Amino acid sequence: MADPYDHDVIKGVMFDFSGTLLRIESTEEWFGAALTAAGLTLADEEFGYRVQRLREYGALPGGPAPLRVPTHLEPLWRDRDLSADQHRAAYTGLAREAGIAAPELAQALYDRHMAPAAWRPYPDTEPTLRELRRRGIPVAVVSNIGWDLRPVFRVHGLDDVVDAYLLSFELGTQKPDPAIFRAACDRLGLVPADVLMVGDDRIADGGARVLGCPVHFVDHLPVDQRPGGLAAALGLLGLDD
Repeated sequence: MADPYDHDVIKGVMFDFSGTLLRIESTEEWFGAALTAAGLTLADEEFGYRVQRLREYGALPGGPAPLRVPTHLEPLWRDRDLSADQHRAAYTGLAREAGIAAPELAQALYDRHMAPAAWRPYPDTEPTLRELRRRGIPVAVVSNIGWDLRPVFRVHGLDDVVDAYLLSFELGTQKPDPAIFRAACDRLGLVPADVLMVGDDRIADGGARVLGCPVHFVDHLPVDQRPGGLAAALGLLGLDD
């Protein structure tokens, strides 16, 4: 449910990245691509077992969250999006806990998740962003992340409809800290009350409310199961006509 607000005052939109505009490939696809990159093969039974372990430990950035974070990784996990080094250490640490001992495979797994080919836009991502651009409404991508996602947007033909990127590892602060949303509003040249935040995380993305930003949530679903989550946000803004 979105907060009630007057769409006439919305002059800009902030979007989360993962689970909002784009979605990471499945754990199976991710692991298979990394094996190929590392020049390794596994029997079907071993492949299935490793995928299950990687999923349980939440080793795929943007994928399912860990069922449990090992105690010694908790500090890294909590602050993983504040720097590139912490992000890599947290996720490669989870991969090791899942039984990935070969350094070349751990490297391939981490590298793969940053590849544009590993990410798929939701069906209405490009139409939504282009409609906002057509209406003269600026857009910022605000993400808790430990690497530069701009190449993903470029490869998928979306970079020209994004006005600003606010990435936690570059700013040294992460959602739900109001500072990252304030920085985004400043980059758009707008006051918070005029900027809608669209995201999938009730806590992280909901932090924009502290500044007075209206917030709309979408469901973090596989790409083929969510054809119109962003279009619904346009409808709430009165921009679907």
